[in-house]
Amino acid sequence: MGKTLPKTVVFITGAFVHHSCWDEWKNYFKSKGYHAIAPPWPHKSASAEALRNSHPSKNIAGNRLAALTDYYDNIVKQLPEKPILIGHSIGGLIVQLLLQRGLGFAGVAIHSVPPQGIMTFKFSFLKAGWGPLGFFTSTRKSFLMSFNQWKYAFTNGMDCDDQKEAYYQFAIPESKLIVRDTITKAAKVNFENPHAPLLLTSGSDDNTIPASLNYSNYQKYKNSNSITDYAAFKGRNHFVLGQPTWKEDADYILDWLTKLP
Repeated sequence: MGKTLPKTVVFITGAFVHHSCWDEWKNYFKSKGYHAIAPPWPHKSASAEALRNSHPSKNIAGNRLAALTDYYDNIVKQLPEKPILIGHSIGGLIVQLLLQRGLGFAGVAIHSVPPQGIMTFKFSFLKAGWGPLGFFTSTRKSFLMSFNQWKYAFTNGMDCDDQKEAYYQFAIPESKLIVRDTITKAAKVNFENPHAPLLLTSGSDDNTIPASLNYSNYQKYKNSNSITDYAAFKGRNHFVLGQPTWKEDADYILDWLTKLP
């Protein structure tokens, strides 16, 4: 490898899930010598159970993508070095947005919600997203997935008991507006601009963000003259961070980082 890797990693959480979804990842990266943090979103520092009990929450309902991106921007700028940014879902989109601001030594977008302009009409994507978008419902109230919605959008293919445990541990209310913001200019990426090295990953079983969306996201960067890589993993659903295969994914990322020029 070329440049010395930074030792700071910022994990950026996606929508609908508690930031503790990164706990095992943080510990694993720490065991490899990294300083790892996973800051909670605004108004989401309480436990998953407490956040569910707070539903409907006006504070959570008021979260917006532009402000959330600025929130992580501020966290990153206060660190002693340019960190490695690793995000999941909307967290992956925020990684892409921060990289175009010149923040981050490198970025990894795991099953990233695509930036503005990248869409699919695949049924699973539309079905998984319809409830969270909350059309014809008040945006002043947060959205909380039912267990059935969670099973389809996040943990499809898993044992029912594991799906229930994952729901209890990690499912939290979400802002409908932040989901809608992903198709606005708040999610705009200038794909031809140079950027720090970026790895995008996808999962074959992800109903919420189909692999085809992640590949389209990757393809958009082809004229950036920057390192942009893509990795597709079989059997991963949108709960990829908590599947038994999570360490294989983490090892792939760690190996990718060490090979950067």
